[in-house]
Amino acid sequence: MASTMRIGGLASGMDIDKIVSDLMKAERMPLDKLYQKKQILEWQRDDYRSMNTLLQDLDNYIFNNLTLQSSMLKKKVTSSDESVVTATANSTAANISTTINVTQIATSATWISGTAQNYVPSSTDITLKINVTDGDNTSPTNPVTITIKANSTLDSVISQLNNDTNLGITVFHDTQTGKIVITKKDTGSKASLVIGDATTASFFQQLGFTGAASGAELTGKTAGKDAQFTINGLATTRSTNTFTINGVTYTLKKEGASATITTTNDTDAMFNAIKGFVDKYNETIDKINAELKEERYRDYPPLTDEQKEAMTDKQIELWEEKARSGMLRGDSILSSGLSKMRMDLYTKVEGSNITSGFSQLAEIGITTSPNYLDGGKLIIDETKLREKIQENPDAVYRLFNNDSTTNYSEKGIARRLRDTIKDTIGKIEQKAGKTIWTNQQFAIGRDLIQINEQIDRFEDRLKQIEDRYWRQFTAMEEAIQRANQQSMYLMNAFGGGMQG
Repeated sequence: MASTMRIGGLASGMDIDKIVSDLMKAERMPLDKLYQKKQILEWQRDDYRSMNTLLQDLDNYIFNNLTLQSSMLKKKVTSSDESVVTATANSTAANISTTINVTQIATSATWISGTAQNYVPSSTDITLKINVTDGDNTSPTNPVTITIKANSTLDSVISQLNNDTNLGITVFHDTQTGKIVITKKDTGSKASLVIGDATTASFFQQLGFTGAASGAELTGKTAGKDAQFTINGLATTRSTNTFTINGVTYTLKKEGASATITTTNDTDAMFNAIKGFVDKYNETIDKINAELKEERYRDYPPLTDEQKEAMTDKQIELWEEKARSGMLRGDSILSSGLSKMRMDLYTKVEGSNITSGFSQLAEIGITTSPNYLDGGKLIIDETKLREKIQENPDAVYRLFNNDSTTNYSEKGIARRLRDTIKDTIGKIEQKAGKTIWTNQQFAIGRDLIQINEQIDRFEDRLKQIEDRYWRQFTAMEEAIQRANQQSMYLMNAFGGGMQG
């Protein structure tokens, strides 16, 4: 469409620009309301998503701290002498006391070359095949193949041997004696290096291991030793100084001495996990309740760009604080989610494997605040909780984690909560989506698409209206101009006649 020629108020003396601008302000009012509606939807979307972040954080805490045995049923392990033996235990370890007398510490095998180190850089690439035998493994593992590049220096060869993790060796060259020392990283009497072929044997002979032969163990060895110890009267050996027996992992540190290892329930770990959950739950519902109760100020709609231009930054900040308040006031998704979580917490956990006295939170010292203004916050009787954990930590764990795929009443509290959180997050995502979704995938997004289309259509219409106003005023100006010209003509004509 051809643009309209615009003539200002030269003929009429009127400020046409100002008149059209004022007329367009009135015409724009429905468009401003569309932009305000769009802004409110975007604020709602963002507030919903922030609630989902809160719920996801709570779910992550529950999973990492309440559902995993390794977090809830930790064991505390003490050693009477940590310079002799240290230990850790997994959640399945029994509460026992073990005495270990260390006769011998496991050591690594070491190979030392002869003094005549006569390595000469090869003129061609050499592939080494070295069979690696480790620890208790009596047969060689798969051969390790490495390629020594032509004209490699001794230092670069040693670096290559050290950096190959499959070899599992440490190599150094003592320049004063000319000897090369190879140490197996694995300990034990059976840890060894077996030469794979004649080419490999020749290479090691060049390094000074003159007796190296194909298919044989590398010569010049100081044998590795197995760890030898007595555990509760039983004499036994291991190829390493760190080993696990019945869920307890021991590390031997000094030979010729003994230590007693005691394994007990780590009640502090379970107490801290539960207390942390209560704090996280209270923080979450506090923020959600605040959103549900937040005042909605309908007299403070989102500001238009024109309104912002007439205000200071502080005025804009104060206005928008009220304008975006209460976006989720009384929201049914959030309020029903909170109600369901409260039911999850207080419905008795049933089932044949639930211990009497451990079927409800109140029985282990966790109750609801009597102040209704707290919105269902949890309160801990720390003394009672510690006592119940000490009495039967497995029963406390089952209260939170009893598993049932079909029966709600037999499902542990943590599992119920995670189901409710997942369901609530899903409903919020259907309403407000998530950052990687397109607008078409969620309800508010689809509303935004419609509003954007309405805005586009209305802006096209406004252009047409503005053009129409300008055509009308231009026509008026042209008419006035013609009238003025006729007037001047008549005046000139009559004036001329009188003079005649």
